[in-house]
Amino acid sequence: MRVVFFGSGAFGVPTLRALARQHEVAAVVTQPDRPAGRGKSLSPTPIATEAQSLLPGVELLKPEKVNTPDIRDHIRGMGAEVWVVIAFGQKLGQKLLADKFAINLHASLLPRWRGAAPINAAILAGDDTTGVSVITLADEMDAGFVLGQASRPLDPSLTIAELHDVLAQDGVPVVLEVLDRHANGTLEPIEQDADRVTFAPKLSKADGWIDFTDTAEACRNRVHGLTPWPGVSINLAGATLKLLRVAVEPLSHSAMPGTLIDPAGLIACGRGTALRVVTIQPAGKKPMDFTAFANGRSLAAGEVATSERQPCARSGT
Repeated sequence: MRVVFFGSGAFGVPTLRALARQHEVAAVVTQPDRPAGRGKSLSPTPIATEAQSLLPGVELLKPEKVNTPDIRDHIRGMGAEVWVVIAFGQKLGQKLLADKFAINLHASLLPRWRGAAPINAAILAGDDTTGVSVITLADEMDAGFVLGQASRPLDPSLTIAELHDVLAQDGVPVVLEVLDRHANGTLEPIEQDADRVTFAPKLSKADGWIDFTDTAEACRNRVHGLTPWPGVSINLAGATLKLLRVAVEPLSHSAMPGTLIDPAGLIACGRGTALRVVTIQPAGKKPMDFTAFANGRSLAAGEVATSERQPCARSGT
């Protein structure tokens, strides 16, 4: 089939590659280049970079506003049978979508976790299962009919960055199956259950807190659900440390939450639980094992770790 691909983030890269192998990509539509890095030089989106190397002869559009009449008419005039939308970053208007079969790959098992940060939300909530959904586009965000899904157990040892890449790969066969079923007329759209809808709003730097009075499981979920961004940092023994990977330690104790139980990185959490700090990044330095940091600082049990930011944004996540 002839396909127009709309995407900006890296989540859509595996699917774009698969579409290039199995279908005819008529055009790739992405966000304009934006300032990035310390020098704030203009940088293309991950999809733009991939399209330029994967599909050098295919038209690459970078509209500031995809719904303007000239852009809209140009895209609609390409004669594509299917539009695939993945992490594009702009809402496609009704005049653009009219009479088009357009699908969206979303990183959750809808109707759970509609919104901008579904992978973060699943980790933060301690979900046992996660997955991807392919849906039709609707006026309300992520409210379209479900056309296909794939689920997997949620491994709590994975950070948001790692689970993002896993789910991006999981989405490929679901998208391809939906396109095949569309072609042979066997799609069975399923309406989402409104009573089961939950939301995953966009995160901000203010969400990068940890509360050691929570259980170790909740603290682990917070660290992994916010790594690499916005990140969770603590203050310990005069140093600011970004927590990159932690693990729940099967240990019972009576220490005050936040107390370093042993210098190897065991921190007391609420309800007598404990968290093992595995990997950190000191301010201005590269990531390292916590044990290497501890050896260089002569840490002692009894030090108290505090969150660099306070848990004032609980309702936002």
